[in-house]
Amino acid sequence: MAKKAAIASIEEKLRSLYDLQLIDSKIDELRANRGELPKEVGNLEDEIAEIQARVDKLSGEIAGLDGDIAKKKLTIKDSEAQIKRFKKQLEEVKNNREFEALTKEVEFQDLEIELAEKRINEYKVKIENKKEILGLADEKLKERSEDLAVKKGELDNIVSANEKKEKALSKLSDDYASKIESRLLEGYRRIRNNSIHGLAVVPVIDGATQGSFFMVPPQRELDIRARKKIIISEHCGRILVDEELANEESEKMTAIFK
Repeated sequence: MAKKAAIASIEEKLRSLYDLQLIDSKIDELRANRGELPKEVGNLEDEIAEIQARVDKLSGEIAGLDGDIAKKKLTIKDSEAQIKRFKKQLEEVKNNREFEALTKEVEFQDLEIELAEKRINEYKVKIENKKEILGLADEKLKERSEDLAVKKGELDNIVSANEKKEKALSKLSDDYASKIESRLLEGYRRIRNNSIHGLAVVPVIDGATQGSFFMVPPQRELDIRARKKIIISEHCGRILVDEELANEESEKMTAIFK
């Protein structure tokens, strides 16, 4: 008959939770060495994406204006052909009515050419303005891309330097987490996610909770020292352990970290 796994005492559960907290805090410390770099990299990537979108839009608008110029040039070419044809017909007119009609057609095509040339000049001005803005955007894009390369290099160096330690600590965290019952582990993770600096389990030192410094009533402190139940601070929502237990586990985990 298989033996039943021994049920962990409250004290063992508290020690396991505090050990896990020490490991996770060590991981947080390593990640904190990255400082603001991840945020700076993310901001630069967002800015570069916005600038690139602006560059693409301007390039598209310039291409569209070039297309409009090409169309107006075709209009001019067509009008010139029409004028040539009408002028040739003028040489063969037989009455004033035909002469006037052909003359009006020539005038109309002259106006079409004039209007097309006016539009071409307007389009060229717009293109020059957009090219100037595009040049500034390209310059800014290059500048920000260089900044991003530098920041990414710095971040990669830090990540690379701590990668081995972080992987080892993450594995250690998983190992210790696997020994904690799921309900308790869920509670720990929930408190940790909602807590400043990721602290879910803290000791009571000199009558106050570490990190938040809320005073603990003497009777409650005695209960914490007794280690007979898991006590959560009504002020900060963290799991509380006594200073002696915290010191013992800190010493043990410091040796393991080395």
